[in-house]
Formats: sequence, structure tokens, C-alpha cells
Amino acid sequence: MTTVAAYAAPAAKAPLERTTVERRAVGEHDVLIEIKFAGICHSDIHQAREGWGEAIFPMVPGHEIAGVVTEVGPGVTKFTVGDRVGVGCMVDSCRECENCKAGLEQYCTQGNVGTYNALDKNGEVTYGGYSTHIVVDEAFTVRIPEGLALDEAAPLLCAGITTYSPLKHWNAGPGKKVAILGMGGLGHMGVKIAHALGAEVTVLSQSLRKKDDGLKMGADHYYATSDPKTFEELRGSFDLILSTVSAPLDLDVFLSLLKTDGAFVNVGAPEEPVALNLFSVIAGRKTLAGSGIGGIQETQEMLDFCAEHGFGAEIELISASEINEAYERVLNSDVRYRFVIDTATI
Repeated sequence: MTTVAAYAAPAAKAPLERTTVERRAVGEHDVLIEIKFAGICHSDIHQAREGWGEAIFPMVPGHEIAGVVTEVGPGVTKFTVGDRVGVGCMVDSCRECENCKAGLEQYCTQGNVGTYNALDKNGEVTYGGYSTHIVVDEAFTVRIPEGLALDEAAPLLCAGITTYSPLKHWNAGPGKKVAILGMGGLGHMGVKIAHALGAEVTVLSQSLRKKDDGLKMGADHYYATSDPKTFEELRGSFDLILSTVSAPLDLDVFLSLLKTDGAFVNVGAPEEPVALNLFSVIAGRKTLAGSGIGGIQETQEMLDFCAEHGFGAEIELISASEINEAYERVLNSDVRYRFVIDTATI
């Protein structure tokens, strides 16, 4: 066991504070990672404030981890000391169910082991990336390509894969009209990825204040959802709408924007239930769906794709002492587009 510095929420809704946590000894197939950067995801806030239900405290959030391998277990074959690596939202799964064997560890039927706010197979609490070091099984560690800066790569481990996976699954590409709903941490990655996949991309955002950014990142069109004319003009337009919004929406209104056989896919997860008139999906044979992160192989594919196309996340680098302020700014949509903690400041 090794004691490392970290920032943790001592209780639900309590400000995060500097502390220490224990990391397990490096096992047969483990890598010890010196964390260089950790992204702040809205999920961190939901969990630290128990918005998604009861949580485990003290909690060290952070599942957008980029760093360097400093030690490897004797059985490790994927990585060597000095490799640039990432860790996303999960650090283990059963590895034996149908989904795990199909490379869909994120949908493990036994439940995957979250990078934080979870119990591992030994019943130990997992602690996330707001920390100086982490020990992770090599099977749940991915390689960060040389073409990506570590700080811009960190958010790809959640925001990148959470948008890449559904865009690929629902065949975003040439000839497809894709709308990205919400222009935040996930949304801006959705725009970049959908554009790089070759789709015609529209941003649907509350206002037009980020329009220039959206167009610069690859959007072809940009509309304000606060303008009722948007819904008249765009009725029946899209093959796919990817919703990155974590607030309740009027689903019936947004479903009206889909073509026949179109899909509305949620990756934003509101804390409250949402209402739906089923005629909104019956008329037009539409699909209302959800999507989580990707599996390990797909996460590696996404990182390679981003490197190949020359982009990472748009980030604002902060020190650890600014985490609580950053949480408030995320809730106020005051970030362009992802806060990343420089873990050297922990």
C-alpha cells in the first residue's frame, strides 16, 4: 500500500479538500500511473452531491485520467515504464459475461467497477483521478497516442468516448444529418467527432453565444433552442440527435426534429425522471435511446481517431485549489469547455 495526496469530498455536498488515500501495491497485472492531469466531469458533481443516489464518502472523484506509467507488475505485457496512458470511467468488470467478451465491458451484466465511488472485487473503495497516483489493471488502461497532449487528452477518457461510442453505433457519417444538443464538455467533443466522421453537424444550444466556437469546431449549422422558430424550421430534419444535456428536456418537442427512423440518444443524465408522450416515437418509428461510455477497445480506437484527426478537448487548466470554484462554474455553464486539474498542484 502507498499513501498518496488527493482531493476528496468528505461528505455529500461538502467542499472538496486536500487529503491522502491509500493505493494498493502493484499486483501481477497492474500499472502504477503518475497522474499528470484529471478532467472535471459533470458526473463528478452529480456523485459528490449525491444527485444520482447514495454515494461512498470520502470520495475522490475523477475518471478522466492522463498520466505516465512509473511501475509495472511482473505479468504486464501492454505497457512499460514511461508510457503515456489514460484511465476512464471504469477500472474492472467481470470479464466473463457476454458483454465483456464482446468488448462491451461498460455494460458488464455484473456491473463494471467504477474508477471512483465503487467497490472493487476485494470490497475496497475505489478512488479516482483527483490524486497524484493510481494503480490500475493493465486491461483497463489505454495508451495515449503521441499526437495528443496529455492535458487535452484527459477529457477524452469520458467526454470523448461518451460521444464517440453512440456516434459510431448510430452510424454518424457522410450523408447523415446529426444534431448535437448542448455545447458543453460533452457537446463540444460531439461536434468535433461527428464532423471528423463526415456527418453534417448542427448544434442545438440554448443560445447563440457559443456559435463561433461551434462553427470553428466543425458544426455546419447552429440554432438556439430558446427560439421557438428553431423547432418549426428543423422539424423532421435529423437522422440522429445526441443529447448531452443533464437537465430534464421536453422530449416530445425534440423528437419532432427527427426524420422517420431517426434516433434521439441520451448521454446526458438528468437527476430527475422525464415525461414522454409515446405518440412522439410511434409516429415516424423513432427511437429514444441512451448510451454510456465505450469499452476498452473502443476507447483506444477513439483516442487513435482523435490523434489522427489532430484534436483533443478544449480545456481550461486549473490548480487543485480551484476545484470547488470549478464545480460552481460547471453548474453555471461557465467553462469552455472542460476543466482539467494539473495534478502537480495537489
